[in-house]
Amino acid sequence: MARTIRSQKRSAGKGRERVAGRKRGAPATLRRGEIRSVTPAKTRGLEIPRGVSETDVEVEGGQVHLTNLEKIFWPELGLTKRDLLQYYLDVSPWLLPHVKNRAMVMKRYPNGIHGPFFFMKRAPLPRPDFIPICSIEHASGNIIGFPVIQHVASLLWVVNLGCIDLNPWYARCDDVWRPDFLHFDLDPTPETPFERVLEVALLVREALAALKMKSYAKTTGSRGIHVYIPIVRGPDQKEVWRFAKAFSRELAQRNPQTITAEYRVAKRPKGHVLADYNQNAWNRTLASVYSVRPQIAATVSTPVTWEEIERGIKTEDFTMRNVPERLRKVGDLWRPLLEEPGRARLEEFL
Repeated sequence: MARTIRSQKRSAGKGRERVAGRKRGAPATLRRGEIRSVTPAKTRGLEIPRGVSETDVEVEGGQVHLTNLEKIFWPELGLTKRDLLQYYLDVSPWLLPHVKNRAMVMKRYPNGIHGPFFFMKRAPLPRPDFIPICSIEHASGNIIGFPVIQHVASLLWVVNLGCIDLNPWYARCDDVWRPDFLHFDLDPTPETPFERVLEVALLVREALAALKMKSYAKTTGSRGIHVYIPIVRGPDQKEVWRFAKAFSRELAQRNPQTITAEYRVAKRPKGHVLADYNQNAWNRTLASVYSVRPQIAATVSTPVTWEEIERGIKTEDFTMRNVPERLRKVGDLWRPLLEEPGRARLEEFL
């Protein structure tokens, strides 16, 4: 039987900065003792109250005030904001290790998938004291304090802002200039079948394997596939981007009938799949693993095995309604991206 989360009095403060960012050459540091280490959240069976418009809940990390719970976010499915929050609560044990210690760009849909959305970088005030902040200096000289999803409480707080998907920084807050993975966003041109995206994903895997790089795939939750490669931190963001660009262009030259590296939309050939390297550029983000997407079917960006890609999958196979159960059955297929062994070294290719 599901347990309803115990509601308590609301607790919010001005929000102390917990992760400090510095200029390039003096990367952000994680201050010990100020952020609790993340442990697997015991969330199975916990249930956000139904039939109320707002509530205060006590979860790992602190107390969160949740609002507009009955607002419809997916009209075609009848799914509410409460359903979205419940999904993220359910998958938090698998999701949190992938987003902790990373600045989070907020893409807010306050009125659901069909309403206008807007991007937000700076963590809004007022906010609870338990929200960690990763401060990053931009080229303009502005220092922006991004929120960090470090535990269940900060996760629910960010989602409660209307963030349907999560968009974390490509590097951790202790060194925001040095990514620990590179990725390719395989994006089909209009009217290109998804089967071709799967075909291209396998070509990308093969080319990376030739360089002795192990890769991992997930659905984007939209039209494409994301391919990630865990790397040893060392090369800075610009160097990682340059490698990704050269790789994509070489791949397109070898497979001119299916792959393009042309970033200008009007010049992309029909029936091709873009091997998008530019998402490795400064300040770009991709929807995280286990992110719900603002699509009619409430699809989720979900890790898949290469065997599943070979057999054939569809984006709609993985939704907000079935991904929690899939995780309980197969576990986190992207766990290797969190581990040190097996990471590729880019230095020899730069």
